[in-house]
Amino acid sequence: MGTLDSMLMATYAHPRPTPTNFLPAISTMASSYKDRFPHYNLTHTLSLPWRPSTYYKVASNLPTLGPYCTRSQKVCESTMLPFVSNRTTLFTRYTADDWYRSNLTNYLESNTSRHNSERLRVDTSRLIQDKYQQTRKTQADSTQNLGERVNDIGFWKSEITHELDAMIGETNELTDVKKKLERALMETEAPLQVARECLFHREKRMGIDLVHDEVEAELLTEVDIITCCQERMKLHLDKAIAQLAANRGSQHELEKDLSDKQASYRIDDKCHHLRNTSDGVSYFRGVERVDATVSVPESWAKFTDDNILRSQSERAGSAKLRDDIQNLLVVTANEMWNQFNKVNLAFTNRIAETADAKNKIQIHLAKTLQEIFQTEMTMESIKKAIKDKSAFLKVAQTRLDERTRRPNIELCRDMAQLRLVNEVYEVDDTIQTLQQRLRDAEDTLQSLVHTKATLEHDLAIKANSLYIDQEKCMSMRKTFPNTLRLVGFC
Repeated sequence: MGTLDSMLMATYAHPRPTPTNFLPAISTMASSYKDRFPHYNLTHTLSLPWRPSTYYKVASNLPTLGPYCTRSQKVCESTMLPFVSNRTTLFTRYTADDWYRSNLTNYLESNTSRHNSERLRVDTSRLIQDKYQQTRKTQADSTQNLGERVNDIGFWKSEITHELDAMIGETNELTDVKKKLERALMETEAPLQVARECLFHREKRMGIDLVHDEVEAELLTEVDIITCCQERMKLHLDKAIAQLAANRGSQHELEKDLSDKQASYRIDDKCHHLRNTSDGVSYFRGVERVDATVSVPESWAKFTDDNILRSQSERAGSAKLRDDIQNLLVVTANEMWNQFNKVNLAFTNRIAETADAKNKIQIHLAKTLQEIFQTEMTMESIKKAIKDKSAFLKVAQTRLDERTRRPNIELCRDMAQLRLVNEVYEVDDTIQTLQQRLRDAEDTLQSLVHTKATLEHDLAIKANSLYIDQEKCMSMRKTFPNTLRLVGFC
C-alpha cells in the first residue's frame, strides 16, 4: 500500500506545468469573422493527452466528480485496488488559480479586442467621413473649374460671334463696292472705245486736214485719262479681290473656331451639369491616362485672340480699301467728264472751221464719198471678222481662267489645257493677222484718199473732215455715260 501511495505521489503530486490559458478564448463575434480561423496557442495542443476526446471527457465528468467520490467510499478497499490506474483519469490537471488566471486572461483579451475593434470602427467612420468630404470638395472644385471654363468659352464665343458678324457685314459691303467698281470699269469701255473710234476715224482725214489739231490732242489726252483710270480701277479691283479672299479666309477661321467653341461649350456645359445621379454616368477605365490635349489655356486663348486680331486687321484694311475705291470712283468720274467736255468743245470749234472751208470748195464730192464708203465697208467687214474672232478668243480665255480655279492637284496640265493654250495663240494670231489686214486696208484707204485728194483737192478733204468730226465722232460722243453710271450705281 505504501508502495502504491509512493507511486501515486511520484506520478501525480507534481504534474507537468501547463500554460495558464489552457481554455481557448471564446469570441462573442465569431459569426462576424467566418472567413478567419481563431488563434490557438501551440501549447494548448501539446498539453492535451494523446486522445483527442480526453479534454472533452474530463470536462464532461467534472460535474459527477462529487457523486463518484461518494460512491467510492462505499466500495471496499480490496475492490478498488485492481482499478487504481483508471482512477487517475478522474483528477484534473489544473489548480483553481490556473482557472482564475485563464478566465482573467480571456477577459483581458476580450477587452483588448473590443477596444481595438471600437477604435477601428471610430477611425473607419472618421476616415469615411473625411474621404467623403474630400471627394465632395474635389468634385465641387472640378465643377467650379468646368463652370469657369464654360464661362471662358462663352466669352470667347460671344467675341467671335460679334467679330464674325462684323466681318460678314464688311465682306458684303466690300462685295457691293467691288461690284460698283466692276460696273464702273465696264462703263469706261464705252468712252474709251468712243475716243479711240474718234481717233481712228479722224485718221481718215485727208491731205492737209491730217493735222495734230486741238481735237486730236484732247482725244489723246482723253484716251490717256481713261486708260489711267482703268488701270487704277483694275489695281483696286485686284486689291478688292485679294482683300475679299483675305476676309473670307479670316471669316472661315472664325467660323471654324466658333464651331469648335460651340461644340466645346456643349460638351463642357454637359460635363458641368453632370451629377452623381445623372444618366449616362459610367466607368471608363484608363481614361485618366489618355492625354489628347493639344493646347494649354494660354495658347488656347491666344489662338482665338489671334483670329480676332487678324479679322479686325483685315476688316480695317477692307474698310480703308472701300473708302479708297469710293474716292477713286468719284475722282475718275470727274476726270473723265471734264476731259469729255473739253473734247466736245474742241470738236465744236473744229467742225465750225471745217464747215466754213467746205462752203468754199464744192468739187467732185460724190465720187470721193463713194470710194470712201466702199473702203469703209471693207474695213467694217474686217472689223466684223475681228469681232467674230474675239468671241472665240473670249471663250478660250474664259475656259483657261475658269480652269485656274481647279482645286489643289486638279490643276493638271492635261491635253485640254494644252489645246486651250494653243487655241488662244491661234485665235490671237488670226486676230493679229486681221488687224494687220485692217491696217493694210487703212493704208490702202489713205493711199486712195491721197490719190483722190489730188483730183478732188480741198473739197473732198474738207468734206471728209467735216463728215468725220461732225457725223461720226460727235454722233458717237452723244452716248457718253452719265456720272451715276461712271461711279457704278447703275
